[in-house]
Amino acid sequence: MPRGFFWLLAAALLSPLHALAGDYADELVERANQLRLAERAEWRKLVHYVRNPVAPGMHSQVDSPSFFTAPGGKQDPRAELEATLRSFFAEASAPDDHPQCRFPARRAWLDAELGFDARRLERRDCRRYREWRAAIDASQLTLVFASAYVHNPGSMYGHTLLRVDAADQDERTRLLAYTISFAAGTDETNGLLYALKGLFGAYRGVFTVLPYYLKVREYSDLEHRDLWEYALDLNGEEIERVLAHAWELLPAYFDYFFFDENCAYHLLGLLQVARPELELTSQFPLWALPVDSVRALTERAGLVRKIVYRPSSSTIMAERLARLRPQERTMARDLALGTLSPADPALRALPAERAAAVVETGYDYLSRRRTAGDTDVADGSAIAHALLVARNDIDAPGQTPPVAPGARPDQGHRTSRLAAGAGQRDHRGFVELGLRPTYHDLLDDDSGYVGGAQVEFFHVRARAYEGDDVRIESFVPFAVSSLLPRDEFFQPHSWRLAAGWQRTFTKSGAEPLAAGAEGGIGGAWTAMRRVLVYASLEGAVRADSDFEKGYTLGAGARLGTVVGPARSWRVHVYAQQIGSFLGERTDPGTVVMEQRLTLARDVALRLDLRRERQAGHSFGSAGLYLQIYF
Repeated sequence: MPRGFFWLLAAALLSPLHALAGDYADELVERANQLRLAERAEWRKLVHYVRNPVAPGMHSQVDSPSFFTAPGGKQDPRAELEATLRSFFAEASAPDDHPQCRFPARRAWLDAELGFDARRLERRDCRRYREWRAAIDASQLTLVFASAYVHNPGSMYGHTLLRVDAADQDERTRLLAYTISFAAGTDETNGLLYALKGLFGAYRGVFTVLPYYLKVREYSDLEHRDLWEYALDLNGEEIERVLAHAWELLPAYFDYFFFDENCAYHLLGLLQVARPELELTSQFPLWALPVDSVRALTERAGLVRKIVYRPSSSTIMAERLARLRPQERTMARDLALGTLSPADPALRALPAERAAAVVETGYDYLSRRRTAGDTDVADGSAIAHALLVARNDIDAPGQTPPVAPGARPDQGHRTSRLAAGAGQRDHRGFVELGLRPTYHDLLDDDSGYVGGAQVEFFHVRARAYEGDDVRIESFVPFAVSSLLPRDEFFQPHSWRLAAGWQRTFTKSGAEPLAAGAEGGIGGAWTAMRRVLVYASLEGAVRADSDFEKGYTLGAGARLGTVVGPARSWRVHVYAQQIGSFLGERTDPGTVVMEQRLTLARDVALRLDLRRERQAGHSFGSAGLYLQIYF
């Protein structure tokens, strides 16, 4: 048979099949348009469409072109739906590359709405997806919140991830589960550069699937962050939707933004495909913080089934130390440093359970030092082995103390704050309004937050004096500080850094809104229960045309204390003196007492008393403010 005749015959036989497929695709597209599926919330969530902020229309927040089947699918939900339906009839070079395999969640939803005829639309065998789904073997989804870690700009708000619990796992084997997380795809180690690039979407955000034990080690052991696990009350069909959509997102990427399109936001975007009525991301039009995303779940009735607290190794260590007597603390430290032998008579003279607690604490402390890379212990491996042998010889059960969980992250105050008040400066009355979009300061109630940490962004205050117009008193885009107490075991540095604009006197008598930055580094110590004292070396720079030479630069010191007479009442007192050595000599000095009294979880009163001297101008001020957290 001539070759040409063979191809003509094959084409004649196959063309009716293609025509039939094309007819059925047209039929499905027509029915989808009649049902207006492209306007449905389910489709909008599957392709991550949101309304344009200014211009009419919508756009998808997914930024990888491969996620769309239509050329204009990023901006056109209907075109993307039509192209998706037609792509299900296409041939593929490899079965797992077929659109039905790349988009199982889209296929499942469209099939449920349109009722695909299996005789007219072949269901593709997606081997890789089947194997991935079988390996995960999900029976439950759990949102995990890792507490804030102020020493890493990428984690200063905390972090969330989704754990996929298998049917055969329990609390003892939960670490073997898989996790789904979203993060910036970068190896950047410079925290400040990471934060700056994250502000402007310079990174690609990607979903990843990793074993849970790796994440627990990363968050709990290396960064000393407590974990909170929120088991979601989803049925099997809802879990299947979430996992199918996670498969669709694994090859995709989003432009990562530090404040809005971050881990918290996009995990909510993944979870809300579980139920048509779930609208989780729409309540975060400007910024989405991890703790707010957790609150969005717990405040929705019937979505969270169970909550589990997992204290970090640092929290457990702190509890161990709190339960030891002073002499026992010294023995535990010396055991870890190798200056006390496990066979020392003083240790052997302790009751068995007390001796066990001392040895376990010493071993944990040694492990922490080795993990942190401390090299001042001559032979850490030999000391660790000796401590394990000594512990084995003590006839007592394990002494790991129970840790009370305290307030959950979702039970703390809300992260945005509005303040309104009045006061007086040098006998001139004023009214003031302040807005802090995020997140927490040293005076705020620590319930649900990391104590001793302050993270504030874009804090603005406007003030009007009697007879004057309203003016901006300060605008501080960035203010972060950490006051972690030092002791014989740990010696963290306390530090603070802030940058922005604030009113500053000059020698000419002007009070411009000067740009500047300030910061300090030092130490903090617990003087007694609920009393923290700190000292730091400080530096400050201000720039404005009203200054001589246009700027002032100085250095000095700060001494302060934070006292909490009660959980609802906190007092912060400090004195600071800066000596100017370049530019205009302003030599600013300040003595401050500020207090916060909590009236309800999201309502507080604040009293500020100040005495300041700037460029030869001395003045006092007092202000009382009502703070509303929202």
